[in-house]
Amino acid sequence: MPVALPRLRRTRQLLVLAAGLALGACAPTATVVPAPTIASGDALLEAMRQRYDGKWYRTLTFTQRTVQVAPTGGPERHGTWYEAMQAPGRLRIDTDSTLRSGQLFARDSQFLVLNGDVRRAAAGHNVLLVLGFDVYAQPAARTSAILRELGFPNGPVREDTWQGRPVWVVGGRAGDLRSHQYWVDRERLVFVRLLQPFPGDTTQTFDVRFNKYRPLEGGWIAPEVEAFVGTRRILFEEYADVKANVDLDPRLFDPRAWTAARHWRR
Repeated sequence: MPVALPRLRRTRQLLVLAAGLALGACAPTATVVPAPTIASGDALLEAMRQRYDGKWYRTLTFTQRTVQVAPTGGPERHGTWYEAMQAPGRLRIDTDSTLRSGQLFARDSQFLVLNGDVRRAAAGHNVLLVLGFDVYAQPAARTSAILRELGFPNGPVREDTWQGRPVWVVGGRAGDLRSHQYWVDRERLVFVRLLQPFPGDTTQTFDVRFNKYRPLEGGWIAPEVEAFVGTRRILFEEYADVKANVDLDPRLFDPRAWTAARHWRR
């Protein structure tokens, strides 16, 4: 297995990944399912999996409008990315319209592709993919193990409110907005927020938010994603042409077949 990328590279991947990361869950019905009692992160992950077991979509494609700013400030960079996801664990991000460059997460590894060639490969997972999608498509124990590897604890678990809705918070105690933690909507059981020390400057907090959830094919989608370092917003993503449960060429997630695979945009 290749060595891990440098920490700054991991940060860039978290930002890129934030894209894929709009989420799903069963569309609301007339019967409201009461929020379970949660005592640990493992219990919350199991509740998320069980709520949508066999219902959550397994594939997703969308076009993403992307706005980026360096953590230290500067001009905005605008772009259009094209993403395809297959849960668990596969995400392809084409970062140019020629479909020859981008990033791939597959087989517990991450790949950087430039002009059709793999330029870098390393072991690793995308935490946003794990919390936003994979949690509904694999055993909770597998999700829990990956989160531990990425530095996220099994507790404590507390109640809070986010954007006017009650949430479970795993990691960090009341008032702590710096340590590794993730936030989950209590009623819908979907991921809404992640905080951790910023790898490029651990005196600051990296804060990712999934916004404006709406129902999608037995699940939910957050078509807007934001990421902050401290108070500075460094990433904004907005999704269009969102489609779930589409047939995807398996070669899309093979770095050796980056340009040969049948792309969903063609």
